[in-house]
Amino acid sequence: MNISVGHKVKAVLGQLNTVLAGKSAQVQDSVVCLLAGGHLLIDDVPGVGKTTLAHALARTFGLHFSRVQFTADLMPSDLTGVSVYDRAAERFVFHPGPVFAQVLLADEINRASPKTQSALLEAMEEKQVSVEGETRPLPSPFFVIATQNPQDQLGTYALPESQLDRFLMRISLGYPDRAAERALLAGDGRRQMLETLPPVLAAGDLAALQAAVGQVHVAGPLLDYVQDLIAATRSGRWFMQGLSPRAGIALMRAARAQALVAGRDYVAPDDVQAILPQCVAHRMIPVSDAGRGAVEQVRAMIDAVPLP
Repeated sequence: MNISVGHKVKAVLGQLNTVLAGKSAQVQDSVVCLLAGGHLLIDDVPGVGKTTLAHALARTFGLHFSRVQFTADLMPSDLTGVSVYDRAAERFVFHPGPVFAQVLLADEINRASPKTQSALLEAMEEKQVSVEGETRPLPSPFFVIATQNPQDQLGTYALPESQLDRFLMRISLGYPDRAAERALLAGDGRRQMLETLPPVLAAGDLAALQAAVGQVHVAGPLLDYVQDLIAATRSGRWFMQGLSPRAGIALMRAARAQALVAGRDYVAPDDVQAILPQCVAHRMIPVSDAGRGAVEQVRAMIDAVPLP
């Protein structure tokens, strides 16, 4: 792997880990997701650092950031924008919404109605929005970080399968360990740290890193292994419905990015295993007699599928 690429990745991870102490695995997953050109869903209880992670990612990568608090009365036009009549110009002028940003934080996405949730579908898949009959391209890169509260909390709506499939990865931050929480309790404020966080990458560096992901080598036996895993999801033994071809393509993008972050120019089985639960668990429902959650079921399936 190119030395400068490895240096940049280490610099990004190093800065993010100073803000999200004790969450190195989740930080790495977030960077992998961005380098793979995907969108990230963070599923956890309020107050564990989901918004902080989104802010830190945007600042570290030097990207334009926008945040939308999803609520029950949020309308699709509140995301995409609206045209307002300008008397002086005697014409309608489009006022872009917060979706026109490089990093969009959709905070508590499952508190909005399904109609508003679906407004993100075109933006996430096509990198464009259609407003009042006109198609408008979104900035590049365009990266959605959505946070989601547990579905048993009041005022939440489950995300439809079609929207869950648009997220490359889903992670959970969890509670901090004792040392990290002690620093927070002692007044080590992460909010103040965010305000002075400098960009680590220069303009064009992210595009170069994403291009480097596409150059990571995938050997034939590794592809055989991935196909065996995909076939296992479709066998009916583990899940009610298996992975789609689109999900398989997304998995390979994430595996390449994981290999790059790990410092290799080829994908190893360890890379696939490391990101498989985060990439596929939110897309599948375990069989009714599994007695395990989706993530645990994926890990059990990994143990059952032989390595190449």
